[in-house]
Amino acid sequence: MRFEQLKQFLALGSLRHFRQAAEKTNISTSALTRSIQTLEEEVGHQLVSRSTRSVILTKEGEVFLRFCQNTLDEYARTKQLLDKLSGKSENRVVIGYTSSASSIVPMSCGQFMAQHPEVKIEMQLQDQQELHSRLKRGEIDIFVSEENACLGGSDIHLPDQLVLFASRNHPLAHKASVTLHDLDAYPLFGCFSQSQHVQSMIKEAADVLRKGNGLRLGSLEEVINAVTNGQSIAIGGIEHTNAINNHDDLICLQASDEAHSRLIVKTQEQLEQQQHIIQLLDVIEQVASARHLSA
Repeated sequence: MRFEQLKQFLALGSLRHFRQAAEKTNISTSALTRSIQTLEEEVGHQLVSRSTRSVILTKEGEVFLRFCQNTLDEYARTKQLLDKLSGKSENRVVIGYTSSASSIVPMSCGQFMAQHPEVKIEMQLQDQQELHSRLKRGEIDIFVSEENACLGGSDIHLPDQLVLFASRNHPLAHKASVTLHDLDAYPLFGCFSQSQHVQSMIKEAADVLRKGNGLRLGSLEEVINAVTNGQSIAIGGIEHTNAINNHDDLICLQASDEAHSRLIVKTQEQLEQQQHIIQLLDVIEQVASARHLSA
């Protein structure tokens, strides 16, 4: 049993989708399938219940998922401690950022590395939930995300690459714009996207809509079927726009957009006083200020 296999099972357990988990762990879908089968043979239990539409973990699979998470967390903490003891981590920074901070982090890191070529920076683009987990495990040093801070507490803003939609018979269908409060009572579906970048944006949008834990993902056909046969709402990518606009039973919802953006930056507590971390955070703040973002 290898750490790579634990990471692959953790990805599958989080995404509940073989193709997406394979993309996230940079292997083919068939290789992921073989890896999961090997794990099942090693532990002597079926971990995954497979179907054409979804991935469901068995009771044994849920237990093994927690084992994977705990083991990887402990490994990351131990490796970080060993690196610190040997001095390997002093001139290396791993910064994780969401797609919403794409205009901030690469530019900031470029400026910083031009001034401090002795410091090596690794940038990782992930969704917000994954970055929180990686920061907790000590796998990244800095977390950066751009979020919408609602002025009235109920305004929302979605990126131009996403579309919010519902059935024409939905109670919100005739509203000029919808707020967070309007959406509270309705389940949220998300459409699978061929773009990992758009898929990350959909998950981040679900967090903004306060529905990150309840987001249900499916193909466009599955999501449309759920929306038209109930009172759910859904988020799709720009690739789904034509199909949504041309569907007689669907309508795009206009989100209230009076929100302003702010930058969220988090670091490992034990690194906060390191000089190169302080200098990099200063550069990030300067770039954010130039874009009129509050930190």
